[in-house]
Amino acid sequence: MAISRGHRFPVEFDEAFPQGLVMVGEVAPDNEYQSREDRAAGRPARQRVDESTGKRQWKVNVTDPSEPNAKRASFEVTFLADVQPVPTTSEALPGMRPIELEGLTAEPRVAGNGEFKYQSYVYRATGFKAAANTGGRSAKSAGAGEQPSAKAA
Repeated sequence: MAISRGHRFPVEFDEAFPQGLVMVGEVAPDNEYQSREDRAAGRPARQRVDESTGKRQWKVNVTDPSEPNAKRASFEVTFLADVQPVPTTSEALPGMRPIELEGLTAEPRVAGNGEFKYQSYVYRATGFKAAANTGGRSAKSAGAGEQPSAKAA
């Protein structure tokens, strides 16, 4: 049995992004292409709808600090939700905030040009969850390797 083209694999956030993600900018609607004639006629832009789920699409630019190749470190994540997702974390720097995603899926694809092609992924998520990592360590592994504190008797 073959896996069909366009299959979305569910993936845990910590597995895909061990050092987390940094959101750059704001969440925006993923609008369909609007021609010059449509804009001149005053037609409103239409937001894209995901064919698989029927949910509206939103997009945001993110940076993966664990990606060694600078050209591949920044990419776009698509959110599938009826209403605009709102980040649950505060900004670390103006316009930048650490984030964690819930309902994350990865769809493999080929990227690059000519003989310089490489394996890439299209990431989709259903929303944000409270970022549990600080300094690249998740809350689950934050205590790993630390000595237990001595209790007062």
